[in-house]
Amino acid sequence: MNRVAKPGTTLWVAAGLALGAAVSLGLARFSYALLLPPMRADLGWSYFTAGAMNTANAAGYLLGALLTPKLLRRWGARRLLMLGCVATAALLAAHGGVLNDPSLLVLRLLTGISSALVFVSGGLMAARLGAGKSNAGLVLGIYYGGTGVGIIASTLLVPPLAARTVPHAWQAAWWALAAAALLATLATAWATREQMEPPPPTVDPTQGFKWSAFAFGLAGYFMFGLGYIGYMTFTVTLLREQGLESSLVNAYFCVLGVGVMASSWLWARLLQRHRGGLPMALLNGLLAIATLMPVLSTQPVVVFASGALFGCVFLSVVASTTALVRHNLPTSAWSAGIAAFTVVFAAGQIVGPSAVGWLADGSGGLRTGLTCSAAVLALGSLLAWWQKPTGRA
Repeated sequence: MNRVAKPGTTLWVAAGLALGAAVSLGLARFSYALLLPPMRADLGWSYFTAGAMNTANAAGYLLGALLTPKLLRRWGARRLLMLGCVATAALLAAHGGVLNDPSLLVLRLLTGISSALVFVSGGLMAARLGAGKSNAGLVLGIYYGGTGVGIIASTLLVPPLAARTVPHAWQAAWWALAAAALLATLATAWATREQMEPPPPTVDPTQGFKWSAFAFGLAGYFMFGLGYIGYMTFTVTLLREQGLESSLVNAYFCVLGVGVMASSWLWARLLQRHRGGLPMALLNGLLAIATLMPVLSTQPVVVFASGALFGCVFLSVVASTTALVRHNLPTSAWSAGIAAFTVVFAAGQIVGPSAVGWLADGSGGLRTGLTCSAAVLALGSLLAWWQKPTGRA
């Protein structure tokens, strides 16, 4: 079993794991929102092509999620976490060395695979770390909130490097992200160095997870993956196109990252108390509102409120699925449950960016795409509402 962490160290280990989430999502995926405007201008992309890059990343994430359960049984969660982090840092560096679309698509695909290995294995370690503790919801929140650290780091690194008046200035931003990912990887390795793997399960863990029992939760989470990614891919571009000053756009994205970090404490009790789909339903509904706000108004106060609300909520939807698994499944089936939710999440993300980009290439522009994203999130809220506790096996 894991070594029993002292009460004062549990949250430190969770913070170390959170830097894995910062690498997986904050640096490897959501930084793309900041890179998209300069890359699109430099490489002549349509909105569809810009969205296709994130679709490739999500397809890789799906492949990684499908591979993770088998790799977890072979290598264990911590080893897989560290391998995924190192691979992600290397792939981010490679992004800065190419200029053609096919190579970038392949790199986004491979980065999606490595990111999934990191995120699923880290989520499993966070669930184990919080098992049996009164602050289990906070432990999960800290882990997923680590994405906000990556978002803030991206905001500090990408805009000044991409704005330089040199050819292909955005390439240096990818190298900076890779360096940040490597530093975060080293910190995660140190913080988790004493975390031991539990003994292998005596039965196939997939036997403890029934997709039908989680049908509404899985469907609501698919809609979340389909809907939220449009906001995270294109909102920075929308605000720039609508004439918002670059400094305000960067500050907005930083506020979003701070909101992700704050979400650890905002929703911990909700995730701890409710065993069904209520947390996911509430959070998806709030995301729908946040997604509509910049469509309706580009007044700075509205934009910042949207970023703060979205940041405070969206990674807690992810945490709600881990909490749902933890509440309703035996420990031996947690890896299969987390992987199943990651698969539907990734499937939604595959469709979302290209769909929003395709809609944005039409006469309605990005406003139409984001309005559809909000509608999808609202539908996800309704579906998640119907998810009931399954009874712990």
